[in-house]
Amino acid sequence: MRTLVVGLGNPLLTDDRVGLVVVRALRDRLADRPDVDVEEDFNGGLRLMEHMVGYDRAIVVDAICTGGVAGSIHRLRGGDMPTQHSASGHDATLRTALDFGRSVGAALPRDEGVLVIGIEAADVATFGSHCTPEVQAAVPVAVETVLSALESGEVRDDFTGSSA
Repeated sequence: MRTLVVGLGNPLLTDDRVGLVVVRALRDRLADRPDVDVEEDFNGGLRLMEHMVGYDRAIVVDAICTGGVAGSIHRLRGGDMPTQHSASGHDATLRTALDFGRSVGAALPRDEGVLVIGIEAADVATFGSHCTPEVQAAVPVAVETVLSALESGEVRDDFTGSSA
């Protein structure tokens, strides 16, 4: 069973980079897992869906803006999160992209095999080379959240509705 752990973000924007920061911290910790690929991506929607082709499971780590407390961690299933990194009307949400990919026969994880770890952002509009302090403090928590999801089987292609 192949698993993709992918961090999304823009390395030039303050908290939008947090998905990239988390997967960089995970890379060494998951280096001995031949069944897990840890990668960075700068796109959402259709391009993210294309990145998931051939994987049984996927954990997507990204900044999220819900108006909640900066640095809080959200766990979302399948296509619950828009994950659309462009303002282009030609792009699609993760939900739409996964549905489209499956409709044309792409080998994609089922919804139950996709977990989005969203880190509540404070600032995704300012150019900067570091996350805000609240979001940076959440990075170790997000790393452990991903590791826990992998170890507990929370992300499975045979998901039955209960998490370990």
